[in-house]
Amino acid sequence: MSSRAEQLLAELNSEYAKLHREFEEAFWIFQMGDHSIETRMNEAEKTRDLFRSDSGNLAKVQSVLAEPDLSAEHKSRLLVWENFFKLYQTPPELRLLRDEIADLESKISQKLANQSEGYENPDTKEFVPASKIKMRMMIRTDPNESIRKACFLALEGLSTAVTDEYVKVITSRNKYAQALGFEDYYAYHLSISEGMTKQVVFDLFGQIYRQTLGTFEEIRKLEESQLGLRKPWNFAYMMAGSFMNEEDPYYGFDEALRHWGRSFSALGIDFKGGTLQLDLLDRKGKYNNGFCHYPDIVSFSDGKRNPGAANFTCNVVYGQVGAGLQGMETLFHEGGHAADRLNSEQGDTCLNTEWPPASIAWAETQSQFLDTMFKSIEWRARYAKNKDGQAYPFDLFERKIRKLHLLAPHGLHHIMFVAEFEKMIYEARDLDTSRVLEIAKMMYQKYFDRDGDSLSALSVPHIYSWDSSACYHAYGLAILALQQWREYFYERYGHIVDNPEVGREMTAVWELASAKNFAEFVRLATGKDLSSEAFLENATISVEDLLARSRKRVERLNSVPEYAGPVNLNATIRMVSGKGIVADNSVSFEDMAEKYKDWLNK
Repeated sequence: MSSRAEQLLAELNSEYAKLHREFEEAFWIFQMGDHSIETRMNEAEKTRDLFRSDSGNLAKVQSVLAEPDLSAEHKSRLLVWENFFKLYQTPPELRLLRDEIADLESKISQKLANQSEGYENPDTKEFVPASKIKMRMMIRTDPNESIRKACFLALEGLSTAVTDEYVKVITSRNKYAQALGFEDYYAYHLSISEGMTKQVVFDLFGQIYRQTLGTFEEIRKLEESQLGLRKPWNFAYMMAGSFMNEEDPYYGFDEALRHWGRSFSALGIDFKGGTLQLDLLDRKGKYNNGFCHYPDIVSFSDGKRNPGAANFTCNVVYGQVGAGLQGMETLFHEGGHAADRLNSEQGDTCLNTEWPPASIAWAETQSQFLDTMFKSIEWRARYAKNKDGQAYPFDLFERKIRKLHLLAPHGLHHIMFVAEFEKMIYEARDLDTSRVLEIAKMMYQKYFDRDGDSLSALSVPHIYSWDSSACYHAYGLAILALQQWREYFYERYGHIVDNPEVGREMTAVWELASAKNFAEFVRLATGKDLSSEAFLENATISVEDLLARSRKRVERLNSVPEYAGPVNLNATIRMVSGKGIVADNSVSFEDMAEKYKDWLNK
């Protein structure tokens, strides 16, 4: 047994957990709207990144690895740290460039957060304050076309606010990646996060795109009877706006916590003694996209497991049509992320974060699997009820499927749209603002085929951050994996909703954290290599076959007793708004849900 190995492992785990916490705590405060903490956040991020890229840490690990009496366990764990430090090695001459990129990204974040958001009322010509989140929802739900168009134009204007800075960031990121021997930043980030190449990912996406192109022709035929359908501000409303209004009563956000807690408990999901902090309502200055981060990562000291903590957020505009659906989806999606990392049983902290060697695609498979379960007809039939206690009607589901099933591939099209936009941006030579706008419009037309251009690619917040840029493909890979996983569970158990066997199998892979790569996890979980087969089968199934299958799944779930026990997620949970605590589960989950509901309705 090597005392040097034991000591070094303890030091590395302790130091990384501390540096991770210092950055994540400041990051949360900043993203929730307190930008006075920016300097502290940036410094904490630099300090954490210096630890990861420190060649001295790599040398220490390699020195101990060379010891002849090293145990198999110590060798295995030290190899994990060696791989970790190799992923982040930054030559000294690039550190200044990395700092410059971080500073520029911070300025972009500040500028975006402080934008004056709203639209011009088409009748009064007065400025109407409204967040980006609210305007996007209005485009989907407002019956007044002139209002929808005004919101669309406002969002288009806001999307170009940092284009000049974006060009500088792309140029600098590419310079950094090329100095490390990569073609560009996209190739670099894809390599360290997934161990994959652009050709493999985009060949797969290209095949799916070609096999699902037929939907554009069907939509053009629909436009013959629905004039203006393909206009960017009309499409979502004319296709699904009436359904969103009709569905809204079944997704009351004041019941969201209760439904989420019962669903997770019925699956047997356990947060292993961790802490959850949820901030779910929209506010000015708050980051305008949902996310889950981990201020405390699971760690071990003196043989004792120290539980993790997760913060997650979204931007519900309470009372707005569609807000309940959005908020519930976030609870399932971000709650899936939290369950994934907080269930880790890995002894080394570098395997327990959301950063490489963690696979973004595998992390997204967990979150999207659970929000896909939430959106299934089985979940709706059991949980989605209006104020009178009436369940979501199958008739509504059927009408929606008959009209919207042709759009089944479009969720993946949206992901491929952002991913290919970024790929082309990083590959562009002599990039300037006009070229950025040209690529954005070209990709919009390729993937949406609208009657009009849009710069919406520039409104995706991921593209402006070092960690989330060049990773949108992960959402697409996750869709393929989750459909494959769902197929596996249906074949094995017959149902997913309220099935503790599903939760048990998911927990078994969550315990591995980042001990395997994406391809290995997919094979372990589903028994097959990743393919597009399950996705394409679901995207191209006939309407009649889909409805028949859905009826059978609802009937199967009806034979399963509803979860009757109290909600127990084995977690300390706090519902917050900014720096204020609204409710917690110190009495019970049900008590917290009731207090949060009261707060919302006041």
